[in-house]
Amino acid sequence: MTDKSYDSLLVVSFGGPESRDDVIPFLENVLRGKPVPRERMLEVAEHYYHFGGVSPINSQLRELIAVLEIELRRHQIDLPIYWGNRNWHPFLSDTVRQMVADGRQRALAYVTSAYSSYSGCRQYRENLATACEEAGPGAPQIDKVRMFYNHPGFIEATAARVQEALDRFPEDKRDGVQLLFTAHSIPLGMSETCDYVRQLRETADLVSQRLGNRHWELVYQSRSGPPHQPWLEPDVREAIRQRSDPARLTGIVIAPIGFLSDHLEVLYDLDVEARQLCDELNVPMVRAGTVGTHPRFVAMIRELVEERLNPAVPKLAIGRYGPSHDVCPANCCPPLANRPPMHLK
Repeated sequence: MTDKSYDSLLVVSFGGPESRDDVIPFLENVLRGKPVPRERMLEVAEHYYHFGGVSPINSQLRELIAVLEIELRRHQIDLPIYWGNRNWHPFLSDTVRQMVADGRQRALAYVTSAYSSYSGCRQYRENLATACEEAGPGAPQIDKVRMFYNHPGFIEATAARVQEALDRFPEDKRDGVQLLFTAHSIPLGMSETCDYVRQLRETADLVSQRLGNRHWELVYQSRSGPPHQPWLEPDVREAIRQRSDPARLTGIVIAPIGFLSDHLEVLYDLDVEARQLCDELNVPMVRAGTVGTHPRFVAMIRELVEERLNPAVPKLAIGRYGPSHDVCPANCCPPLANRPPMHLK
């Protein structure tokens, strides 16, 4: 059933260190060209050292690719999968060179980001263009699949992870559990030129509906900009402090809907810092899992591929806004003041 105009699938992600020796070179890649003091970089490095210098993102990408290969074969989709990262091995430029060596001419790219923003969409498109330029005239044409924040597969998988977290509370306590959806904060000026917040709120609302219209709040984590620059708020820890009254609260579920796998930021900001705060306030807290390799999420990726292989396949989307565009407008998701944001993952 594969459209012969596509001959491969490229998975594109952020990348992460896999040993202590990788941490500083990795962070230097992330920060290259950005005005971040070295002291801040070393502070973030300590977060990685807390976990032995290993981010789970690469191992989880390997798991996702393994199950996605099975999913594609099961549906007679004959597309070999390649994998390239923005900031660590396997680097995107090296992967595109391998695709040239293998004779690939036109690929679909699945980027591990559900929401529109500079770093979550446009920068990856720029990374793809740069990698193709570096590969030379034989580089394949690479078409990115659309954003999927409101795809039913993403909503169903996310809701399932949140329900698993809620189920860890005694049944008679669940009505008093506060649900906090978290996402990576970005500069306020950047958020005003993209649909990041609108899409996050739509995802949160759709997940809440699937959970029986449970009350929720959208909060943010992992701010990394200078103190004088306004970023999206409230911070997750401030939100926890505001809801620490035990007379009205039986627990908190933190669901990192802005992340598809357990980035280091999820582990440190939520499993370490947010949990320590909840322990200090004597508030029971459960962190919901990311979608990871949930079967419905894996099926969603296959459905995104199918809709590009065959125009007759419907583009699935729920909620108020319909499916996202396949080709981004030239002016969408601009960087803040023409400078890449200072994200550390």
